[in-house]
Amino acid sequence: MLLSSLVDLIRSPATLEPLAKAIGELPNCTAFSYKFEKNCSCGISAKKIDVVLMEERFRSGIVLVASARKLMEELNLSREASGLVVSVLEDLIAAGERVHRHSFSSCRVASLKTLFEVLGSAYILDKEGFLEGTIYATPPALGSSAVGIDGIQIGGPAPATLEILCKHQMAYSSLPVDSELTTSTGAALLANLADYIVDFYPAMKPIAVGYGAGTSDLNGRPNVLRILEGESFRATRESIILLETNIDDLSGETVGYVMQRLFKEGAVDVFVTPAQGKKNRPVSIISVITDHSACDRMIRVLMEETGTLGVRVQEVPRVVADRERVPRQFSIQGKIFEVRVKTSYVDGKIISIKPEYEDLKKMAECLNIPLNHVTEAVKRELPGLARLDDA
Repeated sequence: MLLSSLVDLIRSPATLEPLAKAIGELPNCTAFSYKFEKNCSCGISAKKIDVVLMEERFRSGIVLVASARKLMEELNLSREASGLVVSVLEDLIAAGERVHRHSFSSCRVASLKTLFEVLGSAYILDKEGFLEGTIYATPPALGSSAVGIDGIQIGGPAPATLEILCKHQMAYSSLPVDSELTTSTGAALLANLADYIVDFYPAMKPIAVGYGAGTSDLNGRPNVLRILEGESFRATRESIILLETNIDDLSGETVGYVMQRLFKEGAVDVFVTPAQGKKNRPVSIISVITDHSACDRMIRVLMEETGTLGVRVQEVPRVVADRERVPRQFSIQGKIFEVRVKTSYVDGKIISIKPEYEDLKKMAECLNIPLNHVTEAVKRELPGLARLDDA
């Protein structure tokens, strides 16, 4: 459905012809063709994909990924798009091997159709420049229909889909529908694509909408996936969770360990504020900023590590600049290094250009020179940074 909705968004099914041609030339493909048909689901007009193929299914994940790399090279996919494809396939392979223990070829990912869906989605996202922006998604909905696993029917949601959502700690919603609403392919794409999982769309200027249709009849519910392309015309508004607890009986080393553990578990930020509590005792207020999906996990870590009896929970609105992180190459002392550079925008205007600290740290350690020397050398080569400093 993601691929169908992307095609509907850009209004160009022919974009995928180079990919279809390349797949048709793979040694395990005898015939491959595709078409997109108009579909109406509960009054909503959407695109629906129909793939016709004759194939020998992949028998191992190694061969599958090797074939994907060959196709990505032929299509000249960017490094970011190629990384997306590999991550999605690795998620699908791991989930499939856990569920289908006896036969890899039984996995959904072993089919060329899945490869077409994954590569096709990445190809359009890359070609249209969507990967350069920020991607938001709402929690995927899971149905409750029975699914077949190696010839045995078990209750939904599909095990492979749950494996992927568990790996990425992605929250999902549930609908009382006797149908599979999110496939393992869809879950893997969403988990690796989305920068943020939100309950509602961020503020933006809408440009285009695409609808992709599924195959099942949901008895009065539209079976479509909607994609919205938009431009940020101001700083993005979103909501985050702020957790706080007061601690008065832990050493500084233990508090530092708690902070490290929280960051490792996915906290957006952690900070400690000294304060004075009851009976004039000095206390430390541990504050954790996290997204909704990780809230329960952060609370558990706080209680396990500090022994606190309670954690304050607040949903807090915040305004954030739009950000993009792009890898760039820098030459220092005759060696080439790749550094991720984060650029922040508000209302389309650059407000910050910052190289990633961890990349600078690796460079300094490799060259055995001070970190500030590396930082200054990288900043001198960053276009636009001088103008920001002057401003």
